[in-house]
Amino acid sequence: MNHMNQILITEKIYVTPELRRKKKMYKINFFLSVFLVCVLFSFYIYAEYDRNKSEEVSREILASIDLKTEEENEIEVEQVNMDNTTVKIEDNVLIVVLNETESNREEIDVTKIARDAEDYIQHRNEDMEIYTTESGLEYTTESILNIPSLDISYPVLTHLQEPYTTDELLKISLAKFWGGAPNKVGNYVIVGHNYKNKKMFGKLSGISVGDIVELTDLTGTTLKYEVYDKYKVQPEDTSCTSQRTNGRKEITLITCTNYGTQRLIVKAREVK
Repeated sequence: MNHMNQILITEKIYVTPELRRKKKMYKINFFLSVFLVCVLFSFYIYAEYDRNKSEEVSREILASIDLKTEEENEIEVEQVNMDNTTVKIEDNVLIVVLNETESNREEIDVTKIARDAEDYIQHRNEDMEIYTTESGLEYTTESILNIPSLDISYPVLTHLQEPYTTDELLKISLAKFWGGAPNKVGNYVIVGHNYKNKKMFGKLSGISVGDIVELTDLTGTTLKYEVYDKYKVQPEDTSCTSQRTNGRKEITLITCTNYGTQRLIVKAREVK
């Protein structure tokens, strides 16, 4: 009997109000932690669902593109009317410049480059389906980017007016950031999100110098570009978008890296 009383007294001594309070706080913290985990997991599931839903749009766009054959394109080029257009060429092509050190290269016919850009934009607006974002901005497909070594294949979207790229557009697919018409002289700049699920440009960090990047324009012409440089810059550094290509056709790919604190730049040049 005395032994039993001693046990009960000992239990009473150790189960103090402070201990009860700690136990209560522990339970509250535990349930709060479980609740927060559920909320965060729900956000993750929703974000993943939203990304997949947005990417489905890009896949539908890619599947709907009816590219012309080279023979059909040659016939249409002969029928192109070179009348004046309201397109501002300086925003698209005429920023292409030869460096002074390369002035002995064959002269580039600036007028022809301008006409190429005009023709491409006219055909793009006439032949391609126009889509509208939730905010009301109109956009279309300008080209298709394919990187065989990384299994990346997406349409490159662009707004019909500047800015070419917005966050809303980048949720759907890759997007044009700067430059003239695809597969023309100059620096065609493409941006895309770096998703952890490896979609969009989520695998771009795995590209290597020497890899091939393919760009298909709306005429059905596909050119191959070889990666010659890969580096990181600060977000405010836009030097990679320069159009000084010495008369070459180049592609620049941009995505976020290091948790958004830097930008990964991939430079590629046409394979001749």
